[in-house]
Amino acid sequence: MDNYPISSHLLGRLYQVDGKQLGQQYKDHLSDFHSWDQKEHAEDWMLFADNIGPYLSIDETALSNGELYTIVTNKQAKGNKKAIVAMIKGTGSERIIAALEKIPLRSRNKVKEVTMDMAANMIKAIRRCFNYAVRVVDRFHVQKLAYDAVQEARIKYRWEALDAESELIEQARKNKQPYQPEVFSNGDTLKQLLARSRYLLFKHRSKWTLSQKERADLLFSMYPELLKAYNLAIGLGKIFTTCKTKVIAFKKLAIWYNDVETANIDAFKTVARSVHQHYESILNFFDNRSTNASAESFNAKVKAFRATLRGVRDTSFFLFRLAKV
Repeated sequence: MDNYPISSHLLGRLYQVDGKQLGQQYKDHLSDFHSWDQKEHAEDWMLFADNIGPYLSIDETALSNGELYTIVTNKQAKGNKKAIVAMIKGTGSERIIAALEKIPLRSRNKVKEVTMDMAANMIKAIRRCFNYAVRVVDRFHVQKLAYDAVQEARIKYRWEALDAESELIEQARKNKQPYQPEVFSNGDTLKQLLARSRYLLFKHRSKWTLSQKERADLLFSMYPELLKAYNLAIGLGKIFTTCKTKVIAFKKLAIWYNDVETANIDAFKTVARSVHQHYESILNFFDNRSTNASAESFNAKVKAFRATLRGVRDTSFFLFRLAKV
């Protein structure tokens, strides 16, 4: 049962036995859960110092009811056996540091690189615990900030469109006339246009379908500021995909800052400030082109395992099984 993430309920149905009882028997007698050396503190933290490697990722995930855990994984394990280096309840930097410092300093000093997002708590923990590691901010988190800024502009216009439509409906009702919204050439009304444009704004224009291209042309003709925001997001992503060295990327990033100033969009000014605060760690991406994709993949596996077990009722036992798998 440890090697395969299958629930006791499913096994019970398969072999026509009481799944709940089977699960309890496995927990109390068939497994070595009660003699597990990390059982007493697993709910707060668990460490596998032998799994540490030169390239790590750190990220957070929710186990149940929004309860967050910080997970440090070894990239070389590729999400399989010996992937977990540490799993710590919460996201506070001091808790993370206290747990990671239990790993021998000699092992921690062998870590060369850690990928992460821009969370200050993680940056502080990695700086304190891995003295010789290069910190790399994940490029996809940086790009997500830019895309979120585009969506913020779209949502603002959508609310404005909804308010305007409500007023027109009210006026039509007062005048005892039916309300007929304007319909564009692609069949969308204004609020539909803004709602249905969500996904195309995450994609490069070269990947748009014909209907998305038509929708984008209508959208950008009506909202030129949204076009500016979209171009800024695409421009930031292009730096990561086309630049080969830190030097070139640094120059391109400086040009991007100028474009943000010219566009004068508040949300992107906030993005630019965040990028500027972490630009050294962001540019470290161009050393090995490392991302946090392995951590995201591992988090997806944790969530899939949780779903297979129908949620987390006993956190310590869930972590025991997770460690085994």
